[in-house]
Amino acid sequence: MYRIASVVVAMSIIAGAGVGFAKEGPLTYPDTRRVDQVDEFHGQQVPDPYRWLEADVRESDEVAEWVAAENDVARAYLDAIPQRDAIRERLTKLWDYQRYSAPSEEGGRYFYWKNDGLQDQAVLYWADSYDGDGQVLIDPNGRAEDGTVSIGQTAVSENGRLIAYCVKEAGSDWSVIEVKRVDDGEKLPDRLQWVRWGNIVWNSAGTGFYYSRYPEPPPGEQYQASTVDQKIHFHRLGQPQEDDELVFELPEEPTHSFWIARTDDDKYLVLSIGRSTDPQNKVYVREVGATGDWTRLIDDFDNEFSFVGNIGDRLYFVTDLDAPTKRLITLPADQPGREHAEEIVGAVEATLESVSLLDGKLICQYLQDVASRVELFTTEGDPLGDVDLPGLGSANGFGGEQDATETFYSFTGYVTPPSIYRYDLRTGESQLIRAPQVDFDPEQYESTQAFYNSADGTRVPIIVSHRKGLVRDGQNPTVLYGYGGFNISLTPQFSVTNAVWMDMGGVLAVPNLRGGGEYGESWHTAGKQVNKQNVFDDFIAAAEWLIAEKYTSTPKLAISGGSNGGLLVGAVEVQRPDLFGACLPAVGVLDMLRYHQFTAGHFWRDEYGVPEDAAQFAALIAYSPYHNAKPGVAYPPTMITTADTDDRVVPMHSFKFAAALQAAQAGDAPILLRVETRAGHGAGTPTSKLIDQTADKYAFLWKVLGMGE
Repeated sequence: MYRIASVVVAMSIIAGAGVGFAKEGPLTYPDTRRVDQVDEFHGQQVPDPYRWLEADVRESDEVAEWVAAENDVARAYLDAIPQRDAIRERLTKLWDYQRYSAPSEEGGRYFYWKNDGLQDQAVLYWADSYDGDGQVLIDPNGRAEDGTVSIGQTAVSENGRLIAYCVKEAGSDWSVIEVKRVDDGEKLPDRLQWVRWGNIVWNSAGTGFYYSRYPEPPPGEQYQASTVDQKIHFHRLGQPQEDDELVFELPEEPTHSFWIARTDDDKYLVLSIGRSTDPQNKVYVREVGATGDWTRLIDDFDNEFSFVGNIGDRLYFVTDLDAPTKRLITLPADQPGREHAEEIVGAVEATLESVSLLDGKLICQYLQDVASRVELFTTEGDPLGDVDLPGLGSANGFGGEQDATETFYSFTGYVTPPSIYRYDLRTGESQLIRAPQVDFDPEQYESTQAFYNSADGTRVPIIVSHRKGLVRDGQNPTVLYGYGGFNISLTPQFSVTNAVWMDMGGVLAVPNLRGGGEYGESWHTAGKQVNKQNVFDDFIAAAEWLIAEKYTSTPKLAISGGSNGGLLVGAVEVQRPDLFGACLPAVGVLDMLRYHQFTAGHFWRDEYGVPEDAAQFAALIAYSPYHNAKPGVAYPPTMITTADTDDRVVPMHSFKFAAALQAAQAGDAPILLRVETRAGHGAGTPTSKLIDQTADKYAFLWKVLGMGE
């Protein structure tokens, strides 16, 4: 099998590379203006010298010039690494394989996504059979020369004849809804603007659909203004958007968000109301076609109620009510209050992630020590046995209409490329229908799970993946990747980027930190708001465990994470700069005193807390990466990455942190800021840009971790 390691080692010998950063002088960074901005929180003065970097790069010439100068520094450094071209070549070769999604069925037609290999965006196909060759329905490639137009949510009408879909540009969360006929691919004139997450739900007749939208933002504030005042509308095909029927709004609660569903029997509309990214929600119900008040089934935010489906007036919900690892209950549609809950499937030690109601059966997907387990029950809760999965890993899917007799799922792991399976609900058998042909031999790699103790004694799982035969001598280049927040579970997933890292001789280590959802809501709560330091302690303990187990050592250890994981990397970097050989915070939340002032940031208040609260401020200021970059400290080599069109975690976070860290740096290690253009928070990023980003990342690690030495 082709080995990138041998190629780049040879290149480093020829080019005289592999010289560590410590033997070079410090980089010269752009002059970054400081301002005298000082804020006061609860009697404490807090300087914010780089407040001016909060301006939108499209609206401020000064910020644009500064970003360009930072990119010039980063490009000069990265382009001078001779191994980058070989790494990019290997990434391109490995990425070039056909990738499929699990199909979904609607109106007797099957819909699935496929990427031929190096296409910038996946293409949506439809076929008459689940394993047949399909016809192209939506191909976003070619809509932009740089491949930055992507497709978000899609929804097919019940008869399978029409599809509504969200078109996204340059990675922004903003979308435009378009509609096509399936038979001939003809686009209808309907075009709905100022949509972010779609929530497209067709009516049973296929004459229109429900969707969510926001007001048009003020001119020039499209990528920074807070996303407030969401509304649910009904759009009838062919009518102008301004004539769409208003279905639901809460003007007295502008920061609340809504998600609507229609029961498969066309009897009820079920509305979920959230106030943040926390799963706890209200539930309102109304009969389809009715007007006026909604039945307030659950009218507080004390618990999560995730709608599954219905049988008559019994509505099924996954809930954490009296069950931190969640259970399945029913509620009568016409009797408000949790006291009417009837348990169908009780809580167990494993975390209940989701439930599907198909063919009169309940398909319960559990997470047990980070691996998937799937069990079937009757609609009354009697067990029917487990789904026989291909092994230990992550199974995703099992969706469909309630009368379906088949469903589909994907299965993957860190060293297992994703395959697609059909599950027959009548026979209980899984059928492999698509397996990828990847230039990667899983038999040469291994993943093992272990447990370590955090600072307070909490037992934390970690999965370590690498080539077989690894020698634990403390000299293995290692990427420690983490997230730890928002009730999100990190489950084993194959990725080309991880495969190339292991192909280079690297170790991949992924701990399941508190703040995630791996062990239910109590695990999440232990890593949020004033408990957030637990997440950082868990990550630091993972690094120390990897060193103690001789997988790696500080000079060979890199930490990586994106979004909330970018916060994680930034926070532990400023807390323990002595522990890491490289830091890679991506699209991170890094200014914890002003995060809630921009775009979707107000949704994160329940996760992080707000500086207006004294106790929460004390926790935030203690770990906020931007505010804790201390002059006179030698920080490890760092590459901060963001994108100019990221309107979820606005790039000002990365701009301000980079400026602060560069000004504080007392050592010679590089502090780079790499800003992608016409890209957002990650979703929809073209394959070509992903390859370039990863090539830069691994070239940086090759150099600063001394992988050629």
